[in-house]
Amino acid sequence: MNFNRKLKSAICGLAVASCVTATTMPVYASTTAGVSSAVADAISSEAEIKSEEVGLAGISLALSTAITDAENSASQQIAIEKREEARVQAEYDVLAIAQVEGYVNVRDSAGEDGEVVGKLYNNSAATVEATEGDWYKITSGNVTGYVKSQYVVTGNRELAESVGSRIATVTTETLFVRTEASTESDVLGMVPNQDKLTVVDESLDGWVKVSIEEGEGYVSSDYVKLSTEYVTAESKAEEEARLAKEAAEREAANAAAAAASAKKSSGSSSAAAPSGSGGSAVANYACQFVGNPYVYGGSSLTNGTDCSGFVMSVYAAFGVGLPHSSGALQGVGYGVSVSDIQPGDIVCYSGHVGIYVGNNTIVHASTAATGIKYTSPINYRNIITVRRIF
Repeated sequence: MNFNRKLKSAICGLAVASCVTATTMPVYASTTAGVSSAVADAISSEAEIKSEEVGLAGISLALSTAITDAENSASQQIAIEKREEARVQAEYDVLAIAQVEGYVNVRDSAGEDGEVVGKLYNNSAATVEATEGDWYKITSGNVTGYVKSQYVVTGNRELAESVGSRIATVTTETLFVRTEASTESDVLGMVPNQDKLTVVDESLDGWVKVSIEEGEGYVSSDYVKLSTEYVTAESKAEEEARLAKEAAEREAANAAAAAASAKKSSGSSSAAAPSGSGGSAVANYACQFVGNPYVYGGSSLTNGTDCSGFVMSVYAAFGVGLPHSSGALQGVGYGVSVSDIQPGDIVCYSGHVGIYVGNNTIVHASTAATGIKYTSPINYRNIITVRRIF
């Protein structure tokens, strides 16, 4: 063993016992675990002393230099972390969260006489652009205007995180969700392109833990786009367009359901054809397929379908065209609260959807192991949104 290697193996015993003076010892006592680790690494990598420099003074100098370098490195890291924390907090300082009963009007000027240009609903988010007296100028979605400062909360990171949703949007054709953070682990489930998954944990480098129907698993961060989603304001034009669209969809769906019912009465359709109209008819029709298989990417109610294919195909029987994507289904129809849920409503979860059939129960194409089945209560998983078509 050469001298340098001997020095490395003996550095803790010899150098610390014999060479760390009273002025260097407090450095050890006051450093954090991170600094101590950095010191150990520095001692191992930097305390190379040539054989002709042997001696306590040489060892002490090398050790002191290593500690100083490690402390500087640790201080730089701490400064970087503090700057990043300050940057993140600055973002929350200009993020306003509405805390109101129902909604607060967004006006075109800072005053009660300003024209209403939109609505900021409770727990919706906005960015504060400026302050005018006790009014904030905000931007939220497609709305820019003024709200009374008393109706929003700024700088509250805990509140913002509680109302925002951390989302992983799939960016590849088919994404494997694995049981562990490794490409060698078993596949828990599969999700299609553009599906939105709720993030459970993103502390592992290169991996994101997400929630799907089969449970919680891991996806590669290379194949998802991470974002925080907030509910934003609705402009007057958007509200009017939404209400008109909802009315047209209900009218078209009711007409299609009535036509399907008439067709069945004439004896020209199969026994499984839908009858009646409205959400209850949708729920009754969907229940006929319980026990049929789950097939990823499928849309056959009898031969195999996945969750979004199931919802799409059930509604197709009523003349309603819906997307074959659980993420896209989160935006169809119009949203209703869980407390107002009715049969036929679409219940959306992270990477999954089902149809409410009443009695706190959904029917859905669950997994390959269980097929199309009933599940209750409906909040067996966190509900992202409930959408109503009829």
